[in-house]
Amino acid sequence: MSGRHLAKEQPDSFAFSKAGEKQAKYWIAKYPAGKERSAVIPLLWIAQKDNGGWLSEPAMRVVAERLDMAPIRVLEVATFYTMFKLEPVGEHLIQVCGTTPCMLRGSEKLIKVCKKRLGEKNTVSADGKFTWEEVECLGACVNAPMVQISNASGDHYYEDLDEASMEKLLDDLAAGHEVKPGPQNDRHTSEPLGGAQTLSDKSLYNGTRAKPLKSIPNAPKAVKKTAKKAAPKKGAKK
Repeated sequence: MSGRHLAKEQPDSFAFSKAGEKQAKYWIAKYPAGKERSAVIPLLWIAQKDNGGWLSEPAMRVVAERLDMAPIRVLEVATFYTMFKLEPVGEHLIQVCGTTPCMLRGSEKLIKVCKKRLGEKNTVSADGKFTWEEVECLGACVNAPMVQISNASGDHYYEDLDEASMEKLLDDLAAGHEVKPGPQNDRHTSEPLGGAQTLSDKSLYNGTRAKPLKSIPNAPKAVKKTAKKAAPKKGAKK
């Protein structure tokens, strides 16, 4: 892993938003007294969301104070997990999956679009709206190639992309239009292209194939009980 360092320019302060403060209290309350430090990862995530998508040094100090931790301990966590961004990012953080299934399905074309439209990876685009990076498997292999986009609305998957749909996705985000997560073609969730191709016979579900049961299938056969003979008494003649 390459070195991860704090941004050279840092804000003077940080404070949780009203919604962030509520979430922070919720996560801290999940742990028993004396174990509040276990909430460090969710609190860092909340702080990152409240700080425009990246973690500043003041934000980490606020988390450290809230959890009664040494700031260096919080820094260790933030620098270890790549989900925490240590430098400013664009309004939309685009993570392009480049692992084998997505690569075989055309992720390199998506990267080409990002380079052409947004510049080099891990930099903020000229309009301040985008940052992109290549990441390892995001677990949506059946809908490859795909990207995850994180912004104020959440962290969503956009799947079944190609150059044209990736271009349109960027156009819509840049224009502030609402974009629908999930497959960007006519696929429904992870069904085959063109729709489901198995178990499509309506008679499987409308009850027309149902027949009254004469017996319960695979039920154990009844065992005929027989009277047990009394054991002979000790010393008795046979």
